[in-house]
This record gives sequence, C-alpha cells and structure tokens, in this order.
Amino acid sequence: MEIGSRIKSLRLKKGLTQEELGERTDLTKGHISQLERNLNSPSIETLFALLEVLGTTPKDFFDEPKKNVQVVYSTDNQTIYSDDEMKYSIRWLVPRSNENDMEPVHITFHAQGEFKKFEPSLAETFIYVLKGKVAVIIGNTQHIASKGDAVYYDASEHHCLSNASNGTSEILLVATESYL
Repeated sequence: MEIGSRIKSLRLKKGLTQEELGERTDLTKGHISQLERNLNSPSIETLFALLEVLGTTPKDFFDEPKKNVQVVYSTDNQTIYSDDEMKYSIRWLVPRSNENDMEPVHITFHAQGEFKKFEPSLAETFIYVLKGKVAVIIGNTQHIASKGDAVYYDASEHHCLSNASNGTSEILLVATESYL
C-alpha cells in the first residue's frame, strides 16, 4: 500500500487542499505534499493526526479497498424468498449484500403480511414505500407509512414491519448491517 496516495485520496474526498489539511494537523503544505508523493513517511503521531482530520480509523485506512467489479445487478443476479405463512416475499437486490455495509431488499407484503421481528442492533434502516401502506413498529411505537413516504430509523430497539393496507404493499428497504 502506498500511504501517500491513500492520504491524498482521502484528502480529496474530504474536499481539502494540502494547505487546509496542513493547517488542521499543524503540518506545512510542503510536508503534506511530500507525504502524498511518498517522499517522506509520517510518524505514528502524525499519521493518527491526519487520519483523525480525514475522518477514518487506522483499521479502515490500512484495510484493502473492496474490489466491487460489478456495478449493475440484473434480475438474474437477484434472489427471491417467499414465506406463505407470514405472507411476504423478499428479493435481495444485490448478491452477497449481507457482506457489504448496506443490504438493499425489495419486500412485498400480501394482505395481512408481516416480516419477522428484529432484535435491537447497531443497524440503521431506510425504507421507501413503493405501493400500499406499511406499519413500522419500533419499541412500543407504531408508525404508518404510505406510498411515496420514506422511513429512517436506527434499530436500537425491537422492531418489525407489517402490511397496513387491505391489499398488497411493497417497500424498498436498505439496512446498514446484515440482519435480514
């Protein structure tokens, strides 16, 4: 790994100039330039200061980036599971998405359909209602979302999803950690 190019990449993603990064870390613009061109190596203290300003951890900085070659996933790549007893079907939109930071799924609820109850977790969840109406129960509070509504919550309490209409309801759900 080239530490300098990684620092430069993170700096550019943050929209910082070399001068701005230098000011925030008490380094000169010239020193930042030398680090980015691998002409100089940062001390541990300097590296930690840079990583803090760049908003990353040492682990994330040194982990190899994921090689995600495929960008578009057709329906041939997707997996569908139906639960006749609970009256729902789920389509995993990205294969092996449970290994990624986000897991997008399309859920169809039939009349009186209900998805499983979830234990509290560190996940954050985004839902977009494509059709019908769904009930989102978080802890002891029920929220109703209709077609076109967006729902966003952290999953730190018990939660579940169910159909709140007499017909079919559909949602797009994206969770930040695998819990489906």
